[in-house]
Amino acid sequence: MNNPQPKQLPPQSVSVRQAFWYWLKLGFISFGGPAGQISIMHQDLVERKRWISERRFLHALNYCMLLPGPEAQQLAIYIGWLMHRTWGGLIAGLLFILPSLFLLILLSWIYIRFGQLPEVAAVLYGIKPAVTAIVLFAAHRIGSRALKNWVMWTIAVTAFITIFVLSTPFPLIVLCAALLGAIGGRVAPQKFALGSGHGASRQSFGPALIDDETAIPEHARFRWLQLFKIASAGLVLWFGMMGFLCWQYGWTNALTQMGWFFTKAALLTFGGAYAVLPYVYQGAVEHFHWLTATQMIDGLALGESTPGPLIMIVTFVGFLGGWSQLPLGPEAAFQGAMIAALVVTYFTFLPSFLFILAGGPLVESTHGNLKFTAPLSAITAAVVGVILNLAVFFAWHVFWPQGLVGHFDIIAAMIGMAAFWALFRYKAGVIPVIAACGAAGLLCLLIAPMA
Repeated sequence: MNNPQPKQLPPQSVSVRQAFWYWLKLGFISFGGPAGQISIMHQDLVERKRWISERRFLHALNYCMLLPGPEAQQLAIYIGWLMHRTWGGLIAGLLFILPSLFLLILLSWIYIRFGQLPEVAAVLYGIKPAVTAIVLFAAHRIGSRALKNWVMWTIAVTAFITIFVLSTPFPLIVLCAALLGAIGGRVAPQKFALGSGHGASRQSFGPALIDDETAIPEHARFRWLQLFKIASAGLVLWFGMMGFLCWQYGWTNALTQMGWFFTKAALLTFGGAYAVLPYVYQGAVEHFHWLTATQMIDGLALGESTPGPLIMIVTFVGFLGGWSQLPLGPEAAFQGAMIAALVVTYFTFLPSFLFILAGGPLVESTHGNLKFTAPLSAITAAVVGVILNLAVFFAWHVFWPQGLVGHFDIIAAMIGMAAFWALFRYKAGVIPVIAACGAAGLLCLLIAPMA
């Protein structure tokens, strides 16, 4: 009799310690945006380690795609919670962002202290056109999936015009798109039923620890009491921190306003970080003046070059906002900036944990039934127009640094075109593109004296 191949044996149970080290490793290697991060988790957890089956993985992913917030981090929270209860979800979600949090705080401080050095400025000069190309490519990538008919195109174009010409607030665009989708889903459902594209695969990689037919763990069964406890804990965590900031610093203090503003931003991140960046720009740059438009572009460049979800750029925004607003006074500029970065990160990611821990049991009871809704399809289409507006905004500031009446920076434009072509034609990764463009900027500095 032949022994079964190891591939056909279900894996041994995974301890919390083993899971801890995996989630920590993931936090350091999770480059490539949500698509790359989800791909890494699929390769590791479905194909290699077989902690969870393909079907259960995709079922969880479909739910996370419906939520506002970083779907890759939410997927990590979901799998960690499914395997090791609430603590497992907290460990997975926190370790997914902690390396990026500390790295961005460090990079933000270096940016403030040394950003004016010629060498650093030259690298940033080359990276800014790359960021413009990356955002434009993001609009193309999302649009190629979402804009499948004239209705979706109309929504996208309308969203672009309203935010670019009329400066319509992003939340209003999302609300109008959702209402239009809700109505259109009843009148012309075939135009809005675009789907998520994740539910078709049924590939098997062998028996998994959490397999297709594995019974729902006891902690993952839906109970009204458990839902009430999690919702109550979430309210305590939010109101407790917000109440403390109000009591300690007052409602008008920058730290309190950051907590309130980024709570709203966290609930509007449908379609990924690129979708909410215009809202962050409207608030952080135009309304509160926490940082400048140029600094916002530089922050996106740093966010693209670090692991973790791209929405971690809010850490950079918070740090620079704390540095400029001095919420703790001029004698404590660094402490105020670091606290601001932590406050912003706290309020941005708190909803993600609550969505998963509260909604997970409901999702576990509906295997195979979760789909995108018509309102979400309309929101996704609107997001394409909003992201295109962001690309135009970046191009405006990068290629015409003194405004449209000033000179056109042809070198920056050539770097941006080369970056977009590398992304579009050769499917180059974001990190190599940013590194190459940064090197091009440094090269421009070196050859300028010889010109």
